[in-house]
Amino acid sequence: MMRYFTNFLLFLLMLLPLFGYSQSEMDSILKVLDEELSKKEVYVNEKSSYILSLKDRVKSLESNDLQGRYDLYNRLYREYNSFHYDSAYHYLSQLKDVAFQLNDQDKILKTRLESSFILLSSGMFKEAIDSLNVLDISGKPNATKVEYYALKAKIYYGLTDYSNDNYYSPIYNKEGHQYIDSVLKYAEPDSYHFLYYRGLRSARRSDIQRGISDLRALLDCNDCNRLSYHEGAIVASTLSDIYLKIGDDEKATTLLAQAAIYDIRSSTKETAATLTLAGILHKRGNIRKAYTYARHALDDANFYGARHRKIQIGAILPILEEEKLNLVENQKELLIFYSLAITLLSVLVVVFAIVIFKQLKRIRKTERELTHTNTILNETNQKLKDANEQLMDSNKIKEKYIGYYFSVTSEYLEKIHKFKSSIENKLMEKKYDHIKVVLNNMDLRKMRLELFKNFDKIFLDLFPHFIEEFNSNFEEEDQVKLEENELLNTDLRIFALIRMGITDTDKIANILEYTVNTIYTYKTRIKKKAKTSNDEFERSIMEIKPI
Repeated sequence: MMRYFTNFLLFLLMLLPLFGYSQSEMDSILKVLDEELSKKEVYVNEKSSYILSLKDRVKSLESNDLQGRYDLYNRLYREYNSFHYDSAYHYLSQLKDVAFQLNDQDKILKTRLESSFILLSSGMFKEAIDSLNVLDISGKPNATKVEYYALKAKIYYGLTDYSNDNYYSPIYNKEGHQYIDSVLKYAEPDSYHFLYYRGLRSARRSDIQRGISDLRALLDCNDCNRLSYHEGAIVASTLSDIYLKIGDDEKATTLLAQAAIYDIRSSTKETAATLTLAGILHKRGNIRKAYTYARHALDDANFYGARHRKIQIGAILPILEEEKLNLVENQKELLIFYSLAITLLSVLVVVFAIVIFKQLKRIRKTERELTHTNTILNETNQKLKDANEQLMDSNKIKEKYIGYYFSVTSEYLEKIHKFKSSIENKLMEKKYDHIKVVLNNMDLRKMRLELFKNFDKIFLDLFPHFIEEFNSNFEEEDQVKLEENELLNTDLRIFALIRMGITDTDKIANILEYTVNTIYTYKTRIKKKAKTSNDEFERSIMEIKPI
């Protein structure tokens, strides 16, 4: 019965992987992303502490120190421009006022460019375009022209993605290409702006290999600190768009996860990486992670105040919530199935115990009848007396093992009851993840070793001189020597079973979990070392008396 019990539990445990989410190569970077998400507040607190220190420095400035005030307002704006829209807009306004007080036209133009950027980041495309169209950049340095045309390109590419239709999107996309051409005209060759915007233009024009080459060159240089975390996130996210176009979701997912990690470490809240990543994982059927990342994307959008991001997230989040709910319901049904299976197992154990109990009652009744018959014939037939003595020995063995059997059965019924109660409690407490932990804690190998140890102990209680009499059949160098804390080994256990009357090799193999050939090999090897013939050796084993 124990053999069927352990095999059934093993079968249940083997079913668990069939219902799990299969692991993929991207899991390692998603694991890093999950770890970084758990530390997101730490990065935000560090950034907030640094911002607070800048604000304290502003308070300590003299009122007439306009240049110092401009520098600190500029740094505060830089910290806020992808972190919090309202605060960024506030310090940009302060920066603009100081620029006018300094009457520095270059600084005034710079603040107006930043105003356009912050409007774009919040999803106010029209306002951003209007603020750029009134600026005159003729005669300005190439770096200013690069920034100006890059902003216009981003606005029109953003409108392309936001519109996502067959009429306006091609028009906006064409405008974006033209402004990228101007960026490349004024940017330094092999600079960040040149490689990034050339890669972006290639991606938009479906020049896949050129886009991958330029953007990959930038990412590879990230190891030598050429890019900041924020720049690295932008490059990785853009490169992922190219891989999505060619259908390589695996690489796209890895790059988006990398971009999201960079955004978290730089406390960037104006980002689309986690939202895009959620969409890909949704398609791949990983609803839990997709929902988690979409929620983080929504939290970032709310924190920053990005209107267009909220709209994008609002389109996918209800779908994910519904599918997550369906997933939870499916898992509940699966847990109910496990509970029913365990209940069925418990019923089967009880049925087996009842059947065996009835069989044991029949055996005892038969033994009593045989004992009575042998007692009557004992005076007239010595052979029957010998048979009766053997039967009495057998009775002692069986009674000992019957008690042991019911003790073990009682223990396993108690374990099953506790196991069933634990599963039911986890279901009631909705601790579904803990159920797998409970199942994994069942050590079947330990249970079987404990079974053998108990068998050895009970057998040696019945036959305390078994090892000594067994070894008397061999020369000293061939005698069995046990390891420390070892009651019986496999050699002794085979012949212990034979002494108990289990002579069928198939049954011995099943009990010890060996093949029939292995049991034959053990028996042959041992008999070859004996000082007597095979028949005499087996007879000497059977003549070993219990206490």
